[in-house]
Amino acid sequence: MGVSSLLESGAAGPRPNPPPEGDGATQPLVRAEGLAMSFDVSPPLLNRILERKPRQLLHAVDEATFTINKGETLALVGESGCGKSTVARVLVGLYQPSRGRFFFKDQDVHAALAKGGRELRRGIQMIFQDPYASLNPRWKVADIIAEPLHEHGLVTSKTEAQERVAALLQSVGLAAVDMAKFPHQFSGGQRQRISIARALATQPEFLVCDEPTSALDVSVQAQVLNIMKNLQRERQLTYLFISHNLAVVRHVSDHVGVMYLGRIVELAPKRTLFATPRHPYTRMLLDAIPKMHDTGRARTPVQGEVPNPLNPPAGCTFHPRCPLANARCKAERPALQAIGGVQVACHAVEEGRA
Repeated sequence: MGVSSLLESGAAGPRPNPPPEGDGATQPLVRAEGLAMSFDVSPPLLNRILERKPRQLLHAVDEATFTINKGETLALVGESGCGKSTVARVLVGLYQPSRGRFFFKDQDVHAALAKGGRELRRGIQMIFQDPYASLNPRWKVADIIAEPLHEHGLVTSKTEAQERVAALLQSVGLAAVDMAKFPHQFSGGQRQRISIARALATQPEFLVCDEPTSALDVSVQAQVLNIMKNLQRERQLTYLFISHNLAVVRHVSDHVGVMYLGRIVELAPKRTLFATPRHPYTRMLLDAIPKMHDTGRARTPVQGEVPNPLNPPAGCTFHPRCPLANARCKAERPALQAIGGVQVACHAVEEGRA
C-alpha cells in the first residue's frame, strides 16, 4: 500500500479538510523574486593558470520566482539535482543568493539577516531531510528542543523550558517523558517528529520542509504528513514542501512548482497541474507515477538523461529530451509566463503546439 492510499484511508489518523486553493485577494506571506544561486566549482587557481582554464560556475538555481499565501503549501518537485534543496537553503539563510530577493511579510529577508534579523529567524524555520543526521546524538531531546527557546529568549527558567518542551512533544504525538531520552532511542519517524517539534519551538509562521519524509517507511510517512497537515490547520502555518514524490505532493500541496536544471518550468494550482499539465516535462513526470487502474501495464519512465548542469544546452534546457522541440526551442530560452491560468516556460505551449 502506498503513502497516498494510507493518507486517503486515514490509516495514519484523521486527515484534516484540505485548505482551499489560494485566491488572488490573499496577500502572500512569502515572495521570491528572481532568486539565483551559483557555486564556483573551478579547479584551484594555480591549475587554472597552468592549464589556461576559465572559472566554472554551477547555476543551481536560476531566476526562481514564486509566492506563497499564508496557511498554504507550495511544493517544489523535480528530479534529483534540479535545485529544489538549494532553494530551501537560500530561503532559510543558509546560502546568500547570487541574485534576486526573498521577502517574508514584505521584509527583505537577506538584507535583514545581514543586520541580525532575530525576529525573522524566529518566523522562518526548517525541517531537514535526514532525521538521523539533523539531531545532535550527544544531546537529550529536552536540550535539542529547548535550544531555540533559550537562543531567542522565549523562556526565563528551566521549569518553563521543560513545560514548553513537553507541550511541543505532545503536539507531534510524543510523550512528555521522551524529553529525557537521546535521539538513538527513537525510530526514524519519531526522530522526524522531534525535528518538527524543534522547528515549532520559536512559533514560526513559515516552515521550509526539505523532503521531510523521504527517509521514512511508507506507513510512517503517512503519520508524519498527517501531523504536519494538522499542525498547519491548527496554527495557520505556511509550508514550502520539497519533494520528488508526486503522490505525496498531491496530498499536501495547494500549488506545485516543477523544476528542471535550476529553473521553474511550470507553476500551477495542484488540481490544475495534476489534471491538465502543460509543460512536456511535467507530463513526463506524471506519466511515470504508478496508477491503480494501470495495474499490469508497463510504466512510462522519464525519457533521456539530465544534461550536464556545468554545460547546459542552449535555448530551452529540456529540448534534448522533449518530443515537441523545434528550432526555436534549441536557440531561445523560454520565459516563465502566464498561459491559460498557469505559469509555464515552454515555446510549444505558447505556440499552441502542446
